[in-house]
Amino acid sequence: MELSIIVPTFNEAPNVAELVARVTAAVEGIDAEIVFVDDSTDDTPEVMRVVAAGAGIPVRVIHRDQPVGGLGGAVVEGFRAAASDVCLVMDGDLQHPPEKIPEMFERHREGDVDVVVASRYAGGGTSTGLADRTRVLVSRASTALTKAMFPVRLHDVSDPMTGFFLVSRSAVDLDGLHPRGFKILLEILVRKPFRIAEVPFDFGDRHAGESKASFRQGMHFLAQLAALRFGKMSLFAVIGGLGAVANVVIVWALTHLGVDYVVAAIIAAEVTIIGNFLLIERFVFQDMRGDASGVWSRFAKSFAFNNAEAVIRIPIVALMVSTSHISAVLATAITLVVAFFVRFVFHSLVVYAPKKQGTPSAAREVIEKLDEQAMQPGEL
Repeated sequence: MELSIIVPTFNEAPNVAELVARVTAAVEGIDAEIVFVDDSTDDTPEVMRVVAAGAGIPVRVIHRDQPVGGLGGAVVEGFRAAASDVCLVMDGDLQHPPEKIPEMFERHREGDVDVVVASRYAGGGTSTGLADRTRVLVSRASTALTKAMFPVRLHDVSDPMTGFFLVSRSAVDLDGLHPRGFKILLEILVRKPFRIAEVPFDFGDRHAGESKASFRQGMHFLAQLAALRFGKMSLFAVIGGLGAVANVVIVWALTHLGVDYVVAAIIAAEVTIIGNFLLIERFVFQDMRGDASGVWSRFAKSFAFNNAEAVIRIPIVALMVSTSHISAVLATAITLVVAFFVRFVFHSLVVYAPKKQGTPSAAREVIEKLDEQAMQPGEL
């Protein structure tokens, strides 16, 4: 097999037949297969199987009942299942034109690159398929932000946000990827240096169906970007920082309303403890939830620890206010900074620890995972 074409899909039934037909025509003369990795909740898998039965090239369907890692996780699963080392990733809505596949394949066959990126922003490429001017501006701004945060790794890439690319699977450390959203190429490129080439393409209109772009996806992208750039500990710090600001604001507001500063500190602590848990659950430790205890158990551990920490911290705040003659706001801020490091260690080693960690080797694995989480990516 010379080429595996991986297509992650979610409710794309109306596009399947046209996609398979156009890919089949495009890869004539290339020993290729299509691997659908499908997270659909409608009849898309059944449509795929019907189309596959009459297709002119091999078509496989992998349906995931639990779509771990979102679109990025689907692509990684496709990499693992692919029959060829050369894998091309494209969307299932035909905004990525299959007619570009031969050009990308031939560029890779020249042997001097690991990744071929189909770019909307390289010479001759267009992004006309974006729904409106707002999406164009968002896309451009996101690309500029991403390149600014990874100036070395993405120096030669005009469109790191594209979902249309070809890569040598052997060049990618699949075990080192931690997909958390839909920008899997970005995840790949920032992990290690690659030899990269670009080919321009016209990002077209959807053949059928509705765009999956949403505000929620945008938030996931920002979380992905922060985690890649700064590492898990720093993302934890960002959320902790937001909680600290909220905590200080609540203390300030309540004390100015005449509430005793100790009572204000207790109320602020409880509100931010719950808010911080929801945010780290969604954006920091989402890749560890599957191996950890259940969500209510995680919440109980987090809530109990943070309240125990608050029981210790609030008297310290009171002591600082009464003996050092500093404001309640400043005392609260100082103690929150110190508490951050203890919280991160506890959540990594206890709250989100794998269920079975009774052996010394398992304990070592948890510690090694904590070290990895605290590290930044090796670029800059």
